[in-house]
Amino acid sequence: MQVEKIDIKDKPFLTIEEASNLFNIGRHKIRSLTASDDCPYILYVGNKGLIKRKKFEEFLSKSYSI
Repeated sequence: MQVEKIDIKDKPFLTIEEASNLFNIGRHKIRSLTASDDCPYILYVGNKGLIKRKKFEEFLSKSYSI
């Protein structure tokens, strides 16, 4: 079985590590931003948290500081 590699710019969901690299924000900071139960830009697949890219970008664009 061959897995296609998808470029990070085409992914709708990002791992914490990918979001950290893409947005230049530390992993610990991203984890603290997504820690609340009603966080609108995180999706849990089992125990794995994935960042909803568009919603996270909207959040960042509206934020003055994090």
